[in-house]
Formats: sequence, C-alpha cells, structure tokens
Amino acid sequence: MLLPLLRKKEMQSAKLNADTIAAIATASGSGGIGVVRVSGPAVVQIATAILGQCPKPRYAAYLPFLDADGQTLDQGIAIYYSAPNSYTGEEVLELQAHGGPALLQILLTRCLSLGARQAAPGEFTRRAYLNEKMDLAQAEAVADVINAATSEAARSAMRSLSGEFSNRINVLLQRLIELRMFVEACLDFPEEEIDFISQGNVKKKIEDVQVDLQKIYNEAKQGNLLREGLTVVLVGQPNVGKSSLINQLAADDVAIVTSIAGTTRDTIKSAIQINGIPLHVVDTAGLRETEDEIEQFGIARTWRALESANIALLLVDAAHGITEVEKSILARLPSDLPKIWVHNKIDLAKKSPFVEHLDGEPHIHLSAKMGDGVDLLREALLKIVGWQSTSEGVFMARTRHLDAIKQVDQFLQAALAAIEQSEIVAENLRMAQDALSSVTGEFTPDDLLGEIFSKFCIGK
Repeated sequence: MLLPLLRKKEMQSAKLNADTIAAIATASGSGGIGVVRVSGPAVVQIATAILGQCPKPRYAAYLPFLDADGQTLDQGIAIYYSAPNSYTGEEVLELQAHGGPALLQILLTRCLSLGARQAAPGEFTRRAYLNEKMDLAQAEAVADVINAATSEAARSAMRSLSGEFSNRINVLLQRLIELRMFVEACLDFPEEEIDFISQGNVKKKIEDVQVDLQKIYNEAKQGNLLREGLTVVLVGQPNVGKSSLINQLAADDVAIVTSIAGTTRDTIKSAIQINGIPLHVVDTAGLRETEDEIEQFGIARTWRALESANIALLLVDAAHGITEVEKSILARLPSDLPKIWVHNKIDLAKKSPFVEHLDGEPHIHLSAKMGDGVDLLREALLKIVGWQSTSEGVFMARTRHLDAIKQVDQFLQAALAAIEQSEIVAENLRMAQDALSSVTGEFTPDDLLGEIFSKFCIGK
C-alpha cells in the first residue's frame, strides 16, 4: 500500500538527514575547475576544518584548502549554503578547486575523513526531492538536462525542471480533488432525493478533464520522443544499399560501402538526429542464406536488433521491387512493428524520388548513393512516430509519466461507465487522483524512487 507523501518524506528525510554526504560533482577527467560537493549536518564542521572558517552564506570566498596537518592542498572558491536555502535543503558546501582528478580525489578523501560519507548516485537530488525543494518530475528532469542528446531535448528538459510539466499536472489534480469532494459529499446524504451527480454536471466535468488530460499526454509523448529517441533498424538483402543509406542519414562515412555482398557482417549503430529527435540507426548484416560462420553471427544479431526496434526500414532494390525474399523477411518481423519500405537505387533507372502508400505503409523511392529522396525518408520517419513540427513548448517526459496518464484515463472511463453509481464514481476518481499524483511524486513506491535516482550520476 502506498504511503502519503508527507509521512513518507518525513521518514525518509529524517533517515537521510542524519548523515553528511560528499562527492565530486564534476565530470571525470581533467578540467580547469572541479567541484566537490558536501551536504548534511556536519557541513559547518567540515568547512571549518578544511578552510579554517565557515564562509558567509551564499558568498564566494577565495581560501586555501587545508589538509589534516594544516598544509595547503589547493586554493580555490568555497561557497557555503545554509539550510534550507540550498539545492538539497540542507547545509551545503561546494569547494571549487583546480580540476585535476588526483587533487579532487584528495579533497573528497579529506571530506570523508571529517565525517562525511560517499554519496550514492543521485543522492543530492533525492534529498532535494525529499526536502520538497522540487517534485519528482522536476528531479527526473535534472538527469534529463544532463543527459540531453540534442538542443531541443535540453530545452524541453529545462521546461520540466522549471516546473511547467508539474504545474499542468497539478492543475488537473486540483480539478480531480474538487470532483472527489463533491461526489463524496453526495454519499453523505443518501436519503436525499436530489440527483447530485446530474445537478453537479459531474459527467461533463469528468469529460472536460479527459480532454485536457489528452492534451497533456500528446505533449508528454512528444517530450518522451526527445528523451528516448528512436531505434531504427535497416533490414534487407545484401548489397541493397543499407550502408549507403545510413551514411546519408548520418552525413558521415560510418559504414563501409562496397559492391561485395556480405560486407557488413555485424550491426553498426550510429546516433544521429532529425528535427532534434535522437535516432539510433542500426545498420545490419544482409539477410541471406550463407555458410560463412562470421556472417551467420551478424545475421543472428540483426534479428535480435529488431526485437528492440521502434521502426524497421525495409530496403529493396528498386529494379526488382519486393520479391519472395523480402516477403519471407517481412513474415518474420513483429506484426506491430512500424515499417517503412525504401526502394533504393532509382538513380540507375534515372527516376526522380517519390512517396507512395501501399496497404497503409509508406514506400519511399530514393537513391542512397546520390542522396536524392533522403529528405522524404526523414519526413516519413517523423510522421510515423507522430512527431509534430510545431512542438515548441514541449516538456520532457518519461515512459512512466505516459503510463500514469493512460491509467488516469482508464479510471475516468470507468467512472463515466458507472456515472449513476456514486460509490463507484468516487472510488475511480480516487484511483485517478493517486495515479496522477505519482507523476509528481505525491504517491510513489520506495522501490520506484530507488530505481529513478540510481540512474543519476554521482555528485548530482
């Protein structure tokens, strides 16, 4: 059973706040500046031992960093943040030193020797969440900002971090709460002959919530595309032009192109982007019967790659079109996997690129060698996943957010189906509220919190 946020946060925050954590907060490797971050009740004690004093809150102090013998380890900037006016809501110290890995490790070891412990991945942000400096959706956006693969993804993550996504969710939550209050109040007066459900326009209000919920879902789905990207697998017979096409999409020679069938013997992955959406394009070994043991391994990996694909690009030679070989490949593909047919080598027949739709599937006629028609393929890829060109203002979202929103809609549908039965309506509204609250962390299982924050980098 899920605990209310307030009680859970009180328990977890008290447990975490009992100790002090420290970590190197900057990326590994050498740099001009490196940061060691400390958070917890022993910060003032640690600052005094390392700096000879605790700096004035929120002021940058240029001071020597001292070892246990009072010798200078380095000289840099120290900033002290008093609780609750800090990132974590606790006492926080940031030591900005020269960015050599050895020096930063010495500074971290010094902090640990003074009573801190090594922070776990994401523990600083987890403390910020538990101390109500941000909600769970904003906490997740911290990692999304760091890991954003494109500029569009970074901007969307910042919109979530600033609270845009959470604010939209909270507005709907308030409407659900008001609906629950009204319906449950009706249950307190069962002897009254007044039809409170009809007079209160409960059905209309639930439908209005559903409309706005769908808008949020559509925008969240766009943000999820920016975060997760798409895995696109190129499939076809040997020497049909898969490597040439991946080179065109990547605008680089990432795959070897020869006229020898079977040149690509293993999967080749390339990270590219189209309109800011990250694409993980997988060039696979040509599918054919072969006695070559190495090539057989590559073909086996092709089929495995298709299991995790979002889209399959089926390449055929435009000269002979779809043959029995392509049909046999198609028969082995998952039936629900979106497919785009690519008819390559139209340059040999001196044809112009074009798009046609057969049996509901797009067929792109292009030349991977010359690049003619590749833009048509890019447009088809975006269209098949539902990307909208006017996605300005999209906020970052995760798969769990989409699942929660879909669950909310299911509870609202159940409420509408039983609209004449106040008890059932009230219960479904309660479950809808709980599901929507999980997005921002009001009702969140502990194991989910552990999974979310364990994927953060150490020091954040």
